[in-house]
Amino acid sequence: MTLQAFPGFVHFETHHCVTGSVRHIYAANGFRISEEMLFGLGEGTGYIYWQQKGAPPFMGGRATPEPSLEELAGRRTGVEVVPHTTSSARKAEAALLEMLEAGIPALLQVDMGYLPYFDFGGQEYHFGGHVVVACGYDPATREVLIADRDAALHSVSWAALAQARGFVHKPFPPKHRWCTFDFTHRHPPQPHAIFAAIERQADVMLRPPISNIGVSGIRKTAQLVPRWHETLAPDALKWALFNSYIFISPVGGSGGGMFRCMFSRFLHEAAAITGCDELADSGRAFERIGDAWAQVGDWFKAVSEADDPAARLAECKLPLEEIAALEGDAWARLDEIVQAEGMAM
Repeated sequence: MTLQAFPGFVHFETHHCVTGSVRHIYAANGFRISEEMLFGLGEGTGYIYWQQKGAPPFMGGRATPEPSLEELAGRRTGVEVVPHTTSSARKAEAALLEMLEAGIPALLQVDMGYLPYFDFGGQEYHFGGHVVVACGYDPATREVLIADRDAALHSVSWAALAQARGFVHKPFPPKHRWCTFDFTHRHPPQPHAIFAAIERQADVMLRPPISNIGVSGIRKTAQLVPRWHETLAPDALKWALFNSYIFISPVGGSGGGMFRCMFSRFLHEAAAITGCDELADSGRAFERIGDAWAQVGDWFKAVSEADDPAARLAECKLPLEEIAALEGDAWARLDEIVQAEGMAM
């Protein structure tokens, strides 16, 4: 017998693992909302350039707000979201088993390198910040059905899932993280919550706590990428370039254009809910920014495949500086819009 999803579980393809998984949970509870709206309400848009010792440089367009994206989106839709972490595999597995035996879909953080349905071309790859939904369970075979970003549902053994949840290596150990949801007081997103979420994202992009975050972080990236060959061996350089392409492109779960395409669509939805047409104008600006990021992403991929990537690194400096200028203007305009709306409300 083929493992089936829980009754009432609705599956669809998604753009980003976190917002896609949250949308799966919302849909399973009868709450219709777009992934883009969850992304915007959860303050998902940001930028960071980071290089940890012994690891390739990292460029990311996802903000990591505190509280988490899941919690913030929940607060702004009346849904109580409680994240849980534990160092005890036994405790984590007991909590998951209780939910699955009750037919409750579970949002889980995992290391994607241990999920058997991923193909990394024979290479070992680990990313512990991946999020999925366990949406079915067979106690006889101990198989768990997983909803990810793609169109298929995946049957995973209990042992493989436990390994993916208990991954301990940095920089993103899952710590057996899961979330529970209470939809008792749910409500559609309200204009004031939308403006508050936009204001928080604009503030971090324009006034970041450190220089490798926000618009200043994009400018810093433009200065540092041309120097990657000074500290990275040839193979490591090629991997860093390709990895950057992955995190910019839809392949890596950004929804395209370093998450700017998702943010653009959020702004269009926000304009319809709030009646603020200026947000739709900003949505079109971020669509163009997303296109610019996509071009830079394609450049990273092409140069990663070149015979001598180091010779071409300087080519990205001007496009990244142009993106920084576009983002600076777009975020400043959004900041003006939400400040004006705040005074009017």
